[in-house]
Amino acid sequence: MPRPRAVAALLTAALLCALTSACAGGSGAADGGRPAVSLAGSDHLGGAPVYVAQERGLWSAEGIDATVTTRPSGRDALGAVLGGQAQLGVVGDLPAVTAALSGRELRIVADLSRFSDWRLLTRTDRQVTGFAALKGRKVGVPQGTNVEYALSRMLASVQLTATDVTVVNLAPNQVTSALARGDIDAGVTFPSFYAAARATLGDRYAELPFTGYTARTLLVAGPAATEETTTAVLRALLKAQRQIAADPAAAREAVLAQSKGALQADYVDAYQPRYGYGASLSPELLAELEQEAGWAKAAQGLPGSADRAVLLRHLHTAPLTAVDPAAVTIH
Repeated sequence: MPRPRAVAALLTAALLCALTSACAGGSGAADGGRPAVSLAGSDHLGGAPVYVAQERGLWSAEGIDATVTTRPSGRDALGAVLGGQAQLGVVGDLPAVTAALSGRELRIVADLSRFSDWRLLTRTDRQVTGFAALKGRKVGVPQGTNVEYALSRMLASVQLTATDVTVVNLAPNQVTSALARGDIDAGVTFPSFYAAARATLGDRYAELPFTGYTARTLLVAGPAATEETTTAVLRALLKAQRQIAADPAAAREAVLAQSKGALQADYVDAYQPRYGYGASLSPELLAELEQEAGWAKAAQGLPGSADRAVLLRHLHTAPLTAVDPAAVTIH
């Protein structure tokens, strides 16, 4: 039986946790009476408006106190949102689609950025000179992320599917080492790891470019997000978006600072200009999500319907409409 003093300590801790928004992922009031908002991010470059807003302190002008944490992948950021550790998430399109198919409570409130400059990483001694040469090979990829979908589009471009290769599930930072050891013949990972693969493999490094898939970085809201705070977050992000367009170099510096050493300056300088920024909800987004949903349902055996009507129910247009009506072209 717990001692009375220990019980009292536990009750005190529980009370403090209840009064502190960070313990619940945050919908309480922060210091100064501003609502506390928690955001879980993943790709620094795809979510650049979030990191610029954080670096420049744009949240307070919108009456909110935002906390941004960065997870290893969009899949992890989505888990934080669905698990209640964050109210909003910056995630890739595929994690959002799989959550929708699984019937999770998730609202897509904006398409923040788009990227289509992918690479298949391989080694010269593997003689993978085209995507058709992947047949029968081992390919490493972080499954459950939009990188896996990028691989599927690479294979589809030469009429192959995942059944034609051996897919090895690896963390994003494990693809390079697996290539170096020869455990896999090729791999697809996040662009932030391209330089490391090139440096590690040296003269053995080879890559195949691919632009046949436009990945989208989405802002999603979980069950704990309110309409008011989501709209305020979007107002701040649109300010950040304008700052990115007005001074791209300064925006790259802000993202680099917010990465806290996770990104290198040469990578940010090379790749951030390859992203297209601009919060929107468009028919093109819906078409991409519908195509991905069909693939995810077939490839991963996910439940739920992959039709347009189901996906439309997960698009929440009100916050972006309130901030920038012209950015919402789907209803």
